[in-house]
Amino acid sequence: MSFYNLKHPEQEVSFSQAVRQGLGKNQGLFFPKAIPDFSNSIKELLKLPLVERSAKILYPLVQDSLSEDEVLQIVTNAFNFPALVQSVDEHNAALELFHGPTLAFKDFGARFMAQCLQKFTQEENQKITILTATSGDTGAAVAHAFSGLDNIKVVILFPKGKISLLQEKMFTTIGGNISTLAVAGSFDDCQGLVKTSFDDLGLASDIGLNSANSINISRLLAQICYYFEAAAQLFRQRGNIDELVFSIPSGNFGNLTAGLLAKAMGLPIKRFIAATNLNDTVPRYLKTGEWEPKETVATMSNAMDVSKPNNWPRVEHMLKSGIVPETCLSSVMIDEQETQLAMHKLNSMGYISEPHASVAYKALQYGLSATEFGVFLGTAHPAKFKDTVESTLGCLLGLPKELADCASETSLSEDLDVDFEQLKSYLLSHCKS
Repeated sequence: MSFYNLKHPEQEVSFSQAVRQGLGKNQGLFFPKAIPDFSNSIKELLKLPLVERSAKILYPLVQDSLSEDEVLQIVTNAFNFPALVQSVDEHNAALELFHGPTLAFKDFGARFMAQCLQKFTQEENQKITILTATSGDTGAAVAHAFSGLDNIKVVILFPKGKISLLQEKMFTTIGGNISTLAVAGSFDDCQGLVKTSFDDLGLASDIGLNSANSINISRLLAQICYYFEAAAQLFRQRGNIDELVFSIPSGNFGNLTAGLLAKAMGLPIKRFIAATNLNDTVPRYLKTGEWEPKETVATMSNAMDVSKPNNWPRVEHMLKSGIVPETCLSSVMIDEQETQLAMHKLNSMGYISEPHASVAYKALQYGLSATEFGVFLGTAHPAKFKDTVESTLGCLLGLPKELADCASETSLSEDLDVDFEQLKSYLLSHCKS
């Protein structure tokens, strides 16, 4: 299996190259040249445990770089926590993806990527620098996944003052091979600095530049697995999974991309809803056909405060090329008031939700038919947004151990302007071999 650059299809690379390189020529995203088809063996796959099933799903995509035994070992090490489907009423359930070490869905992709990169760098004694931007949870997931790994340095950019303090503490207090920079701008500004860094070929070569955002194909491949896991649990509970509708809180659109890939691989998901907050570039685009990103707006669902989603080219490629039907995707914007109302509604049903999952839940309420069953993604533990949840619902949340352990620690991050030359100087002084 090879992966090709969506901007320059003539550029084809192996899985190991795609993981180590991150982006292709001209910032192009890598995409699998062929997609495995499991449609004739879905029921057998869904009967397997998460790790065993995931290894079988991923192996055809990575077999040019990893053996079956290596894939199974990597998945065993990476997916050592559950994804849980929790019903909230007879027509809706939450897919809880926050039971990993940093209490967010990104643990799946970050840990899989870290395991792959560690193997590839050890084999070639190669040193690399992970440069990534976070709008909240990516930072913690990447920092914890890569902390202490040999030959790998990590630099994380985040928008200063625009993510929750507890989110920030989970990755700015680690130190060691993990460096963090508080950028005086938006998440899109952070993404822009990362992209510009990749365009500087001299810099990229000098520090062995790579990215751990969901633009890295390894992150996306790992995320495919929890859609199969959700279907497996619902198949055991309900027997019928032909009417599943997944509502996805969408920022950079990696989660949606993985879901569409799962459908293309034969998982019988009926349709998807891409739920956004006020940063509604995609809902407007699907309605008008005009791609018109606006200035990023700060919201209570801050991890979705993205106006220029980097994974959209992959989504559009799958829709336009017929890999998945265009009719399987809709998108809706949920505003701040609706988000709060959804949090209250879920709470009244005995389910405490943070803002991102509430956006996805609210989106399901627009047009779910009597025969459909809605699954909304719970992408982060409510305690990561403790202040927002407590002020909205008027309740007190305890801190899980993972958050309590870092809440009183001192942040080690440094400030950075939205200035590429300033970032380049930092990278060369801290990361050059």
